[in-house]
Amino acid sequence: MAIFKRKAAIAAPADPPPKGRIPVCLALQGGGAHGGFQWGVLDRLLEDGRLDVRAVSGVSAGAMNGAALISGLAKDDPRAALDKLWREVNQSGGRNVFGDNSFWNAAQPPDWIKDTPFWRAGETLALSMSPYEFNPLNHNPLKRVLNAAVDFQAVRDSPIRFFVAATAVRQARARIFGSSEMSADILLASACLPHLFHAVEIDGEPYWDGGYLTNPALWPLTGEDTPDDVLLITLNPLVRDETPRTAADIMDRLNEIVFNAPLLAELRAIAIADDLIDKGQLGGKGAFRPVRLHAIEADGWLSDLSLRSKFNTEWGFLNDLKARGRAAAEDWLNTCLASVGRQSSVDLQARFGQPT
Repeated sequence: MAIFKRKAAIAAPADPPPKGRIPVCLALQGGGAHGGFQWGVLDRLLEDGRLDVRAVSGVSAGAMNGAALISGLAKDDPRAALDKLWREVNQSGGRNVFGDNSFWNAAQPPDWIKDTPFWRAGETLALSMSPYEFNPLNHNPLKRVLNAAVDFQAVRDSPIRFFVAATAVRQARARIFGSSEMSADILLASACLPHLFHAVEIDGEPYWDGGYLTNPALWPLTGEDTPDDVLLITLNPLVRDETPRTAADIMDRLNEIVFNAPLLAELRAIAIADDLIDKGQLGGKGAFRPVRLHAIEADGWLSDLSLRSKFNTEWGFLNDLKARGRAAAEDWLNTCLASVGRQSSVDLQARFGQPT
């Protein structure tokens, strides 16, 4: 199930198809180990070779993928750079790279045990502890992963614009870090879940996961110095067909809703602005210009996975996510690539537009 209604394929476009590779922006949502899905999407798009990435906005795992992508493009081997990132994730501490500190999950019992009241009570007890209590030395295996897999100097020197969001704890606002200041600490800040990791301090301000306020940030991709086409790659399903009833399913769905809320707010704003531009009520020049939006969404591809699988860094599972991502990208290439450079391939008005 698609989160956005796709527009009809272009039958007879007024404009000729773009020549050569098509410049695009990438917007990469966060989602822990489910970032392996983005790995697969990017791998297939890079293999296809018809898109020219000029700007990337990412949060958490999406920011990690963006950093590896840009680092790899600087060395003409981005697919290998992404492979290395996810192999390093796999080799750094089993299931705790994305923050699973609990022995309850490490034991890996059958799912029916995890759904019992006793097990849930144990998980609640474990999560009631602060990371400053259960991890006083602030050990974070993700830092080793990033330093091993990403050439941050290459990212800083790259002509590709890179935007990474983190949540400023004391100021309760999103901060967008740019390419020139990129470092492992900024990516750690963007991925910092506060009940699992110490806040990451940058320039005297503590930061938490950027997904709380923007996931990912779209507005940095709407300026005059970035391509008009934005390809959004999500990791959190928006649509569910059934009402969750178990404690686990309720928590899973709540997590999805919370981390999708900032994205939905930005998409609604873009839909309203595009509608006003179409009606001639908002200028299309300067800060206000139409954005051609495209999406490779998690819905349907990741909908069968639970919240706890976002902590699963087993190699077989990561490769399954990669395969799903490649399949999703293949579907998008076959059905939506023709729209890139011409028109949006998703209909924001159908979901967010004002009723007539």
